[in-house]
Amino acid sequence: MEEETKTVRDIAMDMETSIDEKVIGSRRIVRFMLISLFTNNHILMEGVPGLAKTMLASEFSKHLGLQFKRIQFTPDMLPSDVTGNMVFNPETRKMEFREGPVFSNIVLADEINRTPPKVQSALLEAMEEKQVSVYGITTQLPSPFLVIATQNPIEQEGTFPLAEALMDRFLFRYYLDYPDREDEVRILASAYKNSIQAYSKLDSDTIMGFRKMVENVYVNEDIIEYIINIIRKTRESDMVFVGASTRTAVKYLHAARANALLSGRNYVIPEDVIFMAKELLNHRLILRPEALMDSDSDYKKIVYNVINSIINSVEVPR
Repeated sequence: MEEETKTVRDIAMDMETSIDEKVIGSRRIVRFMLISLFTNNHILMEGVPGLAKTMLASEFSKHLGLQFKRIQFTPDMLPSDVTGNMVFNPETRKMEFREGPVFSNIVLADEINRTPPKVQSALLEAMEEKQVSVYGITTQLPSPFLVIATQNPIEQEGTFPLAEALMDRFLFRYYLDYPDREDEVRILASAYKNSIQAYSKLDSDTIMGFRKMVENVYVNEDIIEYIINIIRKTRESDMVFVGASTRTAVKYLHAARANALLSGRNYVIPEDVIFMAKELLNHRLILRPEALMDSDSDYKKIVYNVINSIINSVEVPR
């Protein structure tokens, strides 16, 4: 098991390094993308246009020997543009199901909040059940299946807030900020260099094998209690109107296992739990109005401060 975990860690480090060469400053988010992939979940990236969200998803997919499709969401789309539709085949004189772009291993849902809720909801069944139902016909999606969604800040014009049910289908909401000065200099310096990379791709069998390894990562009772205490604290906080659910606790535990495996360990430590707290909880908490009346109008900073206070109030197991 020790040798296998080392292999997973080396693969993760290689991917983080390789993608960071193309999308500078992306090492941390690649870790969250890998956790989502290895736990059969999905990830949402939020940031203003021009922060290479689409490029990052594309580069990530190039390291996977899997089918990749991009859906550019627009206000005039229909649900069938995502799931597919029934069409008449003149040769057989029968109605047949034509698969939509969601039938892929890796789906980039680009600018998902540029389309109305009716279209957004077309992804609900696909993300949770890994299947699509059209006109009473249920069709299974390929496995593994990962949705990498991007959205613009909801304050921008022409955006539709994602429904809470859809938000909960994403394991993480990762906020992308402007790069720091050093990274921005590196970006400009490499902007017109055509580097040729040889991608070491992960195939579907390897990914499914890693998913089974995640399930075998050891978690002791203290870590389980620690996660439960954090989840329950979100419901008790004076700043939170609706806290995290039990389903969130289950996802939290599974994600902590994946991070341990990607770090080369077959056991979970408190740092695995703390590492992902903000990205895993920020879209699952509904804050009270008094929390939003903070002098800082940046919602991300407000919710991160609330999460920090919750984490700091829970005793860390030794």
